[in-house]
Amino acid sequence: MSERELKEVGVVTHYFTRISVAVVELKDTLSVGDRILIRGATTNFEQTVESMQIQHKNVETATSGQSIGLKVKERVREGDRVYKIVSKS
Repeated sequence: MSERELKEVGVVTHYFTRISVAVVELKDTLSVGDRILIRGATTNFEQTVESMQIQHKNVETATSGQSIGLKVKERVREGDRVYKIVSKS
């Protein structure tokens, strides 16, 4: 099994409960297909980025400084940190 490294890419600024979408303020690049970990006081789960939007338009990649809508599989909370999981070979 390869080693993994966590790289912080953003922070959750809002969560829409009914549609399970987190608003994430990015501090690094994130792309559809990336494996992420979302961690906070009561949050700790991994998922693959399947859908991202900027101003209601689907995007494949977003960069530092942008706010994205990210479809999540579990509830997240404001202030939760989003990490990209990077495999080290």
